[in-house]
This record gives sequence, structure tokens and C-alpha cells, in this order.
Amino acid sequence: MATDLGELLVPYMPTIRVPRTGDRVFKSECAFSYDSPESEGGLYVCLNSFLGFGREHVERHYRKTGQSVYMHLKRHVKEKATGAAGGAIPRRRNGKVFLDLELNRDFNGDDYEYEDEAKLVIFPDHFEIPLPNIEELPALVTIACDAILNAPSPYKKQELDSWEEEIQVSKHARSLRQQENGVRIPPSGWKCAKCEMRENLWLNLTDGSVLCGKWFFDGSGGNGHALEHYRETNFPLAVKLNTITPDGADVYSFDEEEAVLDPHISEHLLHFGIDMLQMQRTENGHHTDNHVQLRVSDWEVIQEAGLKLKPVYGPGYTGIKNLGNSCYLSTTMQVLFSIPEFQRAYVGNLQRIYDYSPLDPTQDFNTQMAKLGHGLLSGQYAKPPMKSELIEQVMKEEYKQQQRGISPKMFKSLVSKGHPEFSSNRQQDAHEFFLHLINLVERNNSGSENASDVFRFIVEERVQCCQTQKVRYTQRVDYLMQLPTPLEAASNREELIAFESKRKEAEENMRPPPEPVRARIPFTACLQAFTEPENVPDFWSSALQAKSAGVKTSRFASFPEYMVVQIKKFTFGVDWVPKKLDISVDVPDFLDLNRLRATGLQAGEEELPDLTPPIVIPEDTRDSSTNNSLESPEIDESSVMQLAEMGFPLEACRKAVYYTGNMGAEMAFNWIIAHMEEPDFAEPLAIPSYMEPDLLSPSLPTTSALDNQPPEESISILTSMGFPRHHTIKALKATNNNLERALDWIFTHPDCEEETEAMSDTADTEPNDNSFSNANAHSDSSLSPDQDLSSPRVRDGPGRYELFAFISHMGTSTMSGHYVCHIKKEGRWLIYNDHKVCLSERPPKDLGYMYFYRRLSSC
Repeated sequence: MATDLGELLVPYMPTIRVPRTGDRVFKSECAFSYDSPESEGGLYVCLNSFLGFGREHVERHYRKTGQSVYMHLKRHVKEKATGAAGGAIPRRRNGKVFLDLELNRDFNGDDYEYEDEAKLVIFPDHFEIPLPNIEELPALVTIACDAILNAPSPYKKQELDSWEEEIQVSKHARSLRQQENGVRIPPSGWKCAKCEMRENLWLNLTDGSVLCGKWFFDGSGGNGHALEHYRETNFPLAVKLNTITPDGADVYSFDEEEAVLDPHISEHLLHFGIDMLQMQRTENGHHTDNHVQLRVSDWEVIQEAGLKLKPVYGPGYTGIKNLGNSCYLSTTMQVLFSIPEFQRAYVGNLQRIYDYSPLDPTQDFNTQMAKLGHGLLSGQYAKPPMKSELIEQVMKEEYKQQQRGISPKMFKSLVSKGHPEFSSNRQQDAHEFFLHLINLVERNNSGSENASDVFRFIVEERVQCCQTQKVRYTQRVDYLMQLPTPLEAASNREELIAFESKRKEAEENMRPPPEPVRARIPFTACLQAFTEPENVPDFWSSALQAKSAGVKTSRFASFPEYMVVQIKKFTFGVDWVPKKLDISVDVPDFLDLNRLRATGLQAGEEELPDLTPPIVIPEDTRDSSTNNSLESPEIDESSVMQLAEMGFPLEACRKAVYYTGNMGAEMAFNWIIAHMEEPDFAEPLAIPSYMEPDLLSPSLPTTSALDNQPPEESISILTSMGFPRHHTIKALKATNNNLERALDWIFTHPDCEEETEAMSDTADTEPNDNSFSNANAHSDSSLSPDQDLSSPRVRDGPGRYELFAFISHMGTSTMSGHYVCHIKKEGRWLIYNDHKVCLSERPPKDLGYMYFYRRLSSC
């Protein structure tokens, strides 16, 4: 028999692999569904890719890859016989449980026992070989099977391999001396002290200087002023500003030249007025706060606790398990997959997406979206309990008529990959995750229908110079409407004043605080505050050609099919602690925004001149490259040496620094990665020459496209980020060669990529006077004026809407608490609270955080 099995497996031996360090083994969840070893059909693990597949999907993988050998895993869950001894679950040594899987929490370990079964299955004949079968199987197969059975969870492996585990405590942390200079860092509005950079900012922990970074691990770039400051002062430690949480922060040591840990970070930050210890860690999957004034009733009202809520089952009523502070993700996805366009784009195209998925579907966004959508909408994972199970629960007085829901581990791992916050286990802001997911939908859209277009609308911004009264109208794309909450407009203002007086009195006399009073703000007041002009920080008036006072108002140039309204309930205190305003807003079921329709330039208004502010960072080098094209170019040799030390050819490093405009080693590194396969990669730098019009060939028009060609340095910077060259040129022309605006233009015009590729054969020789001739009044815009409302991606219509869903938050901060959502389906409201889905009795519409409206069809 041993010889027979060995001979049977011989043809497949080259395809069988043993998991190595770094390989992820998916033995607990199917890549295309939520089937697991506990499912009826078990799970099939490929012995080559180590991907898991349910019975319904393993045939597809076999047909696509030709891989024939799979390990079939099945876990049987059985109730212990009467009188059976309780206690610990038997482990592998006992021969019953040998799969390294998390035990199902829906079953009590004392009342149920688990028995695991494993076997090899050879496709297409489904020949089965029971395991273990050590003596009869080839050694390689036995080792591979044993390694798969003992492999850790792929998600745990990611956590163990993360760089955070390897960071060492800085030698400067304990002895750091901080200057008593009175510096206090505000919770927002930061800017580099030596330039205009507002991103990648680092706080020096010795003197409180806020300066931009350059060559650090986040890759966002900068001008290196933080490093320059260290070289001037020898102040060694700095913390990245937007990474500060109650759990810690990203700290860098210039002296040690690496990311470090600072055990005294809370004390060092408190020295500059940043209190990071106002919140405590999580309990039972939800963040809790030490703010005693948060009503317990908030949790009860929003979750409708104390009411006998009726569970519901079936398609569209599937819950999502909480992985530990993952409710922000669950509520957002429940709402999105209640929208028909998202259902059609992913679940409606399920078979096409699955058939054309890459070899590793766990890393494909569209596949995982389709998987999640099918899991929520199929009803396959929201089946009501059998009648016999209900009777048994009643007899045991354990009546829990609730579904198990689906676990979004694979989906969360993918969509949070590389994101410093969403990849953590901390609570996050549902609003920020919504925008993050829309960005992923945009980037991964490959079909004719982009589901995120239902939220896409155009905002018209009117900026007015207060000194000259001249105006500029620009347009931008947005996906939600943020409403301010003016506390001064509260309808119970007298109660609030009285409460504040009592609170201060109780604090002075060391008595318990009074019962909090919630501010009741009319929705109309929020809408009015949205329409009010707001000051523009650092406004540069092109009429004065200097900084001046400016105000901005926003209106809707188009209305989307679905309007998302966020109530701005969160703010930062002076101690940097994010705080939630205790307010209620009487949000209406029907919303009419037509009066906020944009009108454009009005009669009697005078436009601001179309002049670009002087570019401070990066420094404009076009004149020097044009006038001194025959001279040696200026190249940042320090950046060249940084790259050369990494092993790249010296000439390639020089070209990378030159073509990225001396913007630093980080940008140049990106250029190298994008161009290292080119045949002339390591050849000496050849400076492009700029020909005068009278030197052009007589056969070319004097208005050749070369005259309007953007600087090659700018083109290289954007193409090094992976964007097509013609798309990059079009973006630069549309934005007056401004790099930052060009990057925004590219992200808001992904549909232009195919057009630019189609025109690539003629773009270099034929003039295109109509491409971006309107780069005047809208030069600051992220949209082409002649495509504003005609673009198929803008679904303009009347601004009348009906509320169909809202997400609510419980807690005092976005970094703590819990989210639930309410969705209206078939004329009735339902509450989605993690894995529990029930009919809602009293939907708390006045306590929501994000509201979702659909356009009324009969307008």
C-alpha cells in the first residue's frame, strides 16, 4: 500500500511545497467565501499556494492552476454525552483536536467537544488519503502536511513580523533634558518652522521645534529640516505628530539613526502640553474612557438596550463579528452593501470577479469586496436556528436566538494593509474609514461601473479677497458633507449655562458633578453654519500679490445620488485629547438642499487674476535648466551618496536626483524603483536641451506641443510614482505645472488615463489647443471646467433626499467607544450591532454620527 500511495503521488511531487518562513497558510477561511473547517464541506488547503477553499470554490482553483493535491480539513463539533467530564478541550496529543484554530466562541468548551479530521484529496478524481499516514506517504508530503497543520494564523504572523516588535528603547530616553522654554504645541494647524510643509512633521522632544522630515519610514517626504535641526543642536529625539495616540507614538532617534521606543514618551509630550494618557485601553472589544460624565444611558439608547428586539435572518441580515474594535469597519460595510450600486458592482459580478481573480485572491480588493458582499447578502451565514435547537436552549435557560455572523479578518487585513491606524487593533473613526474605502474603490475600479460614483459630487468654492473684494471660483470633488455643530445655537442654551455653573461649583467644593445636560442643536442651525463664510488661513491674494485676509464659501455644483452627512461631533481640547461633544441634532427624514446649488460667477463680481503663488517648496528650477542647459546641473550630492550607499550605480543615483528636482533621497529612490529595468539605467546623465522656436524643423508648426511641454523634472517625479507619462503631462498642463495640484488632478481624473493612452501616438507631434486652454479661472481646480457636469462620473440631479441609514458612536472619543448602525429596509428600521441584527424599536436618529440619504425619485 505504501508503494501504491508513493507511486500515486509521484506525478504531483514537483507541485508540493513545505511552508517556509514568510509563507501564509490559510487553513481557517476560504479565499472566496466564509467557509471554514467547521462548515459542512470543510476546507481544502492547496499544498502549493497554501490558500484555503470551500467545497464550492476548490474546483475553480484546480482548473485555473492545475494544482491537484489539497489537504481537506474538517472539524466536527459535538455535544458531550451526559455525564461526560468537563474541563479543558483535549489537545493534539489526545488525537482529537490537532488543528491550530481558534475555538468557536459560540460553543461552550465545557459542553461541547471537538474532533478534527484531515486527509489528502487529489483532483480531479477526488481520491482521498486519510491522515496521518506517515509510513505510507513520501517524506516530503508528510513534512508539508505537518507544517500546514502547525502553521500559525496568517494574521498572527503579520503581527509577529511587524517592525514594531523589533524597535529598541533609545539610549537617550531616560536622560533626555527638555528645555523650559514655555513651548506649547496646539492640537492642529502645525507647520514646519522653516518652510511651508504641513505634512510629515516631527516634534523635537528637547526644544519643541516642529520641523519637516525627509528620509523616514513613512515615505511622505519633506525638506529635511528636522535632520538639519539635529545637526545644529544635537537634540536627538523627535516624535511624528500625527502618530500620537494613548498607546504611544512613532519616535525617531537622529543619533541612533533608527526608530526607537521612548518609555517616558507621555512625560516628554506632557512637557509641551500634549496629554496622551487621558484614555484607557479596551475592555471586551470596546474602548472605554475614564470620563465619568459620559451617560451610561447613551449606550443603552443607541443600542436600544432593555427592549425585546426581534432577531432577523436571511439575505441582507447577516451580522459581522467584532474582531476587537473593528465595529467602525463593520458598520460602514453594512451600509455600503445596502446600496444597490455596490451590490451590483461586486455581488452582481461575483462570478466574473472570481473567474478573473489573481492567483492570490486574498490580496485582491475586488475579490474580497465581492466575498464580503456575498457573505452579507446571500443569507448563507444568517440562517435561523432549528426548532430543536430553540427547544434545547429554552430547556437549558440559555435562550440566545442570535446568529453567528461572518468574521472579516481577511478583508480587514487587506484594506488596512500599510495604513498605520487601520492596521492596528485600536478603535478608529468611521468617517475616516469610509473615505479610505472610497479611495480603495477608486484605485481598484476596473469595470465600466464605479460604485463610489453614487457619492461623488462637485463642490464649488468661492474665495474672496477681503481687501480688494475680488473673487475666484474653483471646483473640487468630494464624497460627503460635513456639518458643523454651533453650540451657541442650542435650543436649551439656558440649561447648558446653568449646568456649567453647577459643574464649576461642584468642582470647587469637591462634590460629585451634576447630571450632564446634552445640547440640543436644530439641524437647520447646522445647515446655516455650513453656508457661512469661513476664514482662509495663509490666503495669498493674486490681486495684491501678497498674503491677505480671505473668506471662503462652499456650494454644490452637483448633487450625488447618495448624500452622506457627517455631524462634526469631535474636536481636540487644548490638552490634545480628542473629545466628543455631548449633543443631539434633530436630523430630518427628508432633506432638501436645492437652495445650496452653486450659481457661479455673478454679475458685478470681478475675478482675481490668474496668477500662481510663488513656489517656495520645491524650488522652481525651470529657468536655470532652460538658460543653463549646457552647463553642469545642480545636483544634491548628499542625496546621491545616500542612494549610492544602498548599492545603486552612481550615475543612476545622479539621474534620479536630477530628474526629481533635488527634492530629496526619498523621491529619487521612487524614481530608481520605477526606472531600474530600463537599458540606460546606469548610463551617465544626459541633460535635455530645450530648443528655441526658430531652431525647430520647418515642417513643424511654430505652436508645437514642445512649447507647452511641462518641465521634464516634474514629469519624472509623477511618472516615478507609477502614473502614465501622458496622464502626467495632461495633469501638469491642467494645473499650470504645479506638482501638488497635478497629483490631486490625477487622482480625480482616473477616467482620463485611457484617453491619454489612446492619443499617445499623436500627442508629441500634433498641437492640441483644446486640451487645457481653460487653465485660467479654474487653474486652482482639480477638475477640468469643460467636464464638470458632463462627466459620466457625476450623477447630478435634484437635491432632495430621504434618510435610509445612519451610523452612531458611543463613547467620548473616536479612539474609544463602539459603533452601531441602523438601516431602513423594506419600510422598517433594523439595528446592526456587530453580529446581532434585529428589528429596531426606537432608532435614535438624533444621536447619529454619519447619515446616509438617497435621492428621492419623485422630485
